[in-house]
Amino acid sequence: MKNYFQFAERNTTFKRESIAGITTFLSMAYILVVNPVILSQTGMDKGAVFTATALSAIIGSLLIGLIANYPIGIAPSMGINAFFTFTVCMGMNIPWETALAGVFIAGVLFMILSLLKIREKIINIIPQDLKHAIAGGIGFFVAFIGLKNAGIVTGNEATFVAIGNLKAAPTILAIVGFIITIILLNRGVKGGIFYGMVISTIIGVFFEIIETPKAIVGKIPSLEPTFGVVFSHLDDIFSPKILAVIFTFLFVAFFDTAGALIAVASQAGLMKNNEIPNAGKALLADSMSTIAGAILGTSTTASFVESSAGIAVGGRTGFTSLVISGCFIISLFFSPLLSIVTPEVTAPALIIVGALMATEISRINWSNFYIVIPSFVTIIMMPLTYSVATGIALGFILYPISMIAMNKTKEVHPIMYVLCLTFIGYFVYVV
Repeated sequence: MKNYFQFAERNTTFKRESIAGITTFLSMAYILVVNPVILSQTGMDKGAVFTATALSAIIGSLLIGLIANYPIGIAPSMGINAFFTFTVCMGMNIPWETALAGVFIAGVLFMILSLLKIREKIINIIPQDLKHAIAGGIGFFVAFIGLKNAGIVTGNEATFVAIGNLKAAPTILAIVGFIITIILLNRGVKGGIFYGMVISTIIGVFFEIIETPKAIVGKIPSLEPTFGVVFSHLDDIFSPKILAVIFTFLFVAFFDTAGALIAVASQAGLMKNNEIPNAGKALLADSMSTIAGAILGTSTTASFVESSAGIAVGGRTGFTSLVISGCFIISLFFSPLLSIVTPEVTAPALIIVGALMATEISRINWSNFYIVIPSFVTIIMMPLTYSVATGIALGFILYPISMIAMNKTKEVHPIMYVLCLTFIGYFVYVV
């Protein structure tokens, strides 16, 4: 096992990888609660979606761990599930069965692009400065999610965002957890982020901020309402409206995963010569999990940026992903217990991990204006648009334009020009 996952080469241990896997699982376990709530608004059975969510996370995390040896958790994407429900099904009046068929087709196209190594090629030709900007931008995005989940930052009609109610018990719990985690990390405690979440959970239950679960073990809901419905609705996808939806699934999932992969590889120190080892295998695992998820009954899966929480406590190999997969298997039986892992508990981990990832921006060449603008826009637009893919797309548009203005056209890979025009078309005709 140590040889297969290259423990010695990546300077890690079973204990460190296990703690990393549990930490990442706790950071992304909310998807088991939130995804069924969102998708059920389309008419899908909530219990079936819960099981499909867990199984797709099990399959995806297992595949990326075994095939690509990456410490990444895969599960249904939060951004795409909202698009699936509120834009595709409710906004465009497309039945959820047809929308799932669209997810399935997008997954098949993902797999073809991965097998042809087109996705890997695109990721590897991204300029070094933009890769640092993507990683740093995701750090700000992750921290913003943490601040929102903690209730420290909230919405405001006049100013869009504002300071939240710092006297609210859940917010106080998040702040206390944040301070505890900072102390543990400053004291050099290995796994400080994980232990911080555990301590916060205990405090929350003790002071009745977190509701004590009424049961520990629960029955696994049946998959029957959603399993395999895509195969009876494949004929429904041949319309301009559905094809546009499939393209959007492709675009968002492609660059959400690309961004997460770049950020994780950079944070874990796995990137070499501006290239990500085994990127093709990681992308193949991601596409296969999307296909499996669509068949089971959930929206597009993606690599979770919350995986950075596990990497921050030492996760470096695919064994971390195996632990994540194992935790999701256990969660199928202990679903009532998951209620104690609230957003306020995981918020401190996301804020701290975001801060660690944001240090990537120090590696950007800030002395050249033609690098500054694309990098800055990439970084700032991720949290402001609540989308990794949108930040990447805008950076990809501005980078070639800046290079053309500086008469540096030969320094830009031809694929970057193609992507620039593609993203312009996307914003004009699709968004």
